[in-house]
Amino acid sequence: MAIQLTRRRALSLLLFLTPAVTPTWYAGSGYYPDESYNEVYAEEVPQAPALDYRVPRWCYTLNIQDGEATCYSPRGGNYHSSLGTRCELSCDRGFRLIGRRSVQCLPSRRWSGTAYCRQMRCHALPFITSGTYTCTNGVLLDSRCDYSCSSGYHLEGDRSRICMEDGRWSGGEPVCVDIDPPKIRCPHSREKMAEPEKLTARVYWDPPLVKDSADGTITRVTLRGPEPGSHFPEGEHVIRYTAYDQAYNRASCKFIVKVQVRRCPTLKPPQHGYLTCTSVGDNYGATCEYHCDGGYERQGTPSRVCQSSRQWSGSPPICAPMKINVNVNSAAGLLDQFYEKRRLLIISAPDPSNRYYKMQISMLQQSICGLDLRHVTIIELVGQPPQEVGRIREQQLSASIIEELRQFQHLTRSYFNMVLIDKQGIDRERYMEPVTPEEIFTFIDDYLLSNQELTQRRMQRDICE
Repeated sequence: MAIQLTRRRALSLLLFLTPAVTPTWYAGSGYYPDESYNEVYAEEVPQAPALDYRVPRWCYTLNIQDGEATCYSPRGGNYHSSLGTRCELSCDRGFRLIGRRSVQCLPSRRWSGTAYCRQMRCHALPFITSGTYTCTNGVLLDSRCDYSCSSGYHLEGDRSRICMEDGRWSGGEPVCVDIDPPKIRCPHSREKMAEPEKLTARVYWDPPLVKDSADGTITRVTLRGPEPGSHFPEGEHVIRYTAYDQAYNRASCKFIVKVQVRRCPTLKPPQHGYLTCTSVGDNYGATCEYHCDGGYERQGTPSRVCQSSRQWSGSPPICAPMKINVNVNSAAGLLDQFYEKRRLLIISAPDPSNRYYKMQISMLQQSICGLDLRHVTIIELVGQPPQEVGRIREQQLSASIIEELRQFQHLTRSYFNMVLIDKQGIDRERYMEPVTPEEIFTFIDDYLLSNQELTQRRMQRDICE
């Protein structure tokens, strides 16, 4: 009797510890697997049956989808569902056991717990910017996801990730980085000739072709060098463009602008003359004019032009000594021959033996070079009529011309006197006694020289020394 009470108490304790469930009833069996949740349910028995350890199928045979039940019975291998049988539950690879890992067949014909196998999954991988990935089996175990980037981007980080048994992905999330510089193409190099009478050329070109290999966005393009349409001087000029994308990658290109100046051979000034030229004097379109020093006259072409063929037009003229015609009808006709060409220093003396006259002529004869540089011609009026002499170098003047000159320039025969006349025929200075050539030169250099003569004087400063 005591043994029976003890068994009843133990059975009651097992029933009390068994969790209460409300299973769907399967007639004639103690268990069935729920297809939706893959759980094992125990069926309530209306009344406790008589315990019999010899019944092979006391409890419903365990069947776990995507898993396995390994059972151990006190009565041997053929009694996997007999009373007291203990089963260890496990799942196939890729599935995780949810519920009890170990259950026992109870006197109530129910197993002591429930369990099911849930398929293992990793979380869905987020998409990466400017890239994508493809997976072999979605988010299931062992699925491998391979990453790739859009054109123009490079992958940094893990190229592949695998769904592991702990539900996590291997490795880390990669990123797509724009490290490719933009594509830029400059215009072709070009060569241009300078415009006539200029040393520069205006050059135009189209902007460079720029394209970003990644997202197509170019943030800025910089230019190092003159803008299109600028005037370029003679020589080679490097034009450089640099393009930047959003990732601060940059690319550069360059081309060369070459400007040439057509030049003619350098002209030499004529003997006893000089040149005045436009521009720099030897470039295409430049015009050079020939000028002769005072006392010389130009014979030939007055000017020449540098042509596109790099040759000068015409032929060079010469500067020949000025021919003075003393056989004129009046003093005005004589003076007109010197207009804008020569200055005149007219010396008047009562007779050739005059002390001032002799002194003055002696000093001037020693300074012929300086007088010639300053375009000064000497006219002498010496003596009294009828023996009065008038001359320009060796050429003699008529008595009527002498008289007109005296009257026109107010020169007396009574004493020594001189007058300096500029190239416009204006009386600029009078002398009543001899003066040194240096005094005459200083006066001319300070007051009478034109800009062109000043330039010539600087070039010929030491010619008489």
